[in-house]
Amino acid sequence: MRRLIIVLAAVFSAVSLQAQTPAQKYVDYLATVPPLKDAVWGVLAKDASGQVLVEHNSGALMIPASNMKLVTTGTALVSLGADYRMGTSIGYTGEIEGGVLNGDLYIIGGGDPTLCSPDSIATSMAATFLGWRSFMQKAGIRSVHGRVIGDGRLWDTPQENPDWTWEDIGLDYGSGGSALGFFSNMVEYEKGRSHIGEPVPLTQIFPETPWMRVTNRTRTERPGTGNHILYFTSDLVPVAEIRGTFAVDRWLGNEYFANKYGALTCAYYFWKDLADAGLEVTGGYADIDRDGLVRTGADFVSHEPAGEPVCIGTSYSPVLRRIAMSANCRSDNYYAEAMFHTMGHRLRGCAQFDSCAVAVRTILDDMGLPENGIRIIDGSGLSRRNYVTPEFMVEYLQQMSRSGAWAPFLQSLPYPGGNGTLRNVLRNYPNFLRRRIRMKSGSMDGVLCYSGYILPPAGVPGEPITFSIMTNNCTGEFADVRELITKILVLLAQ
Repeated sequence: MRRLIIVLAAVFSAVSLQAQTPAQKYVDYLATVPPLKDAVWGVLAKDASGQVLVEHNSGALMIPASNMKLVTTGTALVSLGADYRMGTSIGYTGEIEGGVLNGDLYIIGGGDPTLCSPDSIATSMAATFLGWRSFMQKAGIRSVHGRVIGDGRLWDTPQENPDWTWEDIGLDYGSGGSALGFFSNMVEYEKGRSHIGEPVPLTQIFPETPWMRVTNRTRTERPGTGNHILYFTSDLVPVAEIRGTFAVDRWLGNEYFANKYGALTCAYYFWKDLADAGLEVTGGYADIDRDGLVRTGADFVSHEPAGEPVCIGTSYSPVLRRIAMSANCRSDNYYAEAMFHTMGHRLRGCAQFDSCAVAVRTILDDMGLPENGIRIIDGSGLSRRNYVTPEFMVEYLQQMSRSGAWAPFLQSLPYPGGNGTLRNVLRNYPNFLRRRIRMKSGSMDGVLCYSGYILPPAGVPGEPITFSIMTNNCTGEFADVRELITKILVLLAQ
């Protein structure tokens, strides 16, 4: 009997090898040649029945980079609902007498990441402030003998995850934030030309941050040296230093850095808007520090404890399905972290990063996903201590396709050659093939990942193929690695 089993196993193995798909043969080849030969990488693709179409090292834990956003956006849609909105409220402390508020006006953040952002889905700053002024008018407030205070206390957490790198947290994609932000918590600078060895001229465009003290320590370098400008700052003190080099022959463009004072910036701009509308605010603008003390923007000194305001009106974000689409198409870390903290606050009563991770893990458990195969540190994938196996990612994506959030989740995923981070992927292939692939990219130094779905051809019944391709510790040129691994998708789609 034992000999028969061995013979049958050999026969089945031979049949399996003969039936290898072109995608599997190609993956086996990639494993033997640079640059993937010396990298850590894994691939798994399955059809709807669970049949494996291609596999390589799919049980290995990988750094997913922004593929983590698939988990964040999907679990947010499942737990919060596709039509969920984050609110921003206007409130006050003190008394209203004869149209005068003898107290402070509060902007109370509810986690809306689109607040006064440049995103096309966001309500404009002018329209937002007009709505807030209407709340004041209905409450009978025509002037304020106090301050405009930005209140981001809803999320009881530091702005950045401690695992994020020092160089990342000063750039726009590592800004983080409290429950009240402004303009995606970034600040835009315009660069100018200078001679080699001289500082790079940098002019702050928007928003204004008059409380900041910024030192420019950049240097213009010889042609071909690239752009290595970094911005170092924190929310501990209003100080920043711009360091690094910029090649004299490089296209100028603009730089986008992190603004660690989103709540204060929001208060500052609403204070200016009220003045422009003829509404006096005698006390200026302020925010609230980590100890719950009001910190004025003029002298950046913390004073008395913040009050508990009376709410007079609330404005709302776009629906979550739109936010999830922006997060996945643009790979927006700020949006992803907003959803991550919202889940922690709503489901665990705490927006600390570890509580948010527990909230997401609980949702995954409810979806029937296994305990192993994933480690969650943040919502955006910016941490290098996030780990996911391709096997877990495929199982998760299959569960999402069976969930009530399937339609908005699929809609949130871009296709190669379209807008966002996939615009340069598979651009030389036919549009009808590219549009069948809906996926999320993930990249950082040495990491390139793609996970998602391949839909059946138009008019052909069937369920999507689910795939995950993850490469780590890869020293090859980014464009070369991308060309190699995306061919797997073409072979699967064909």
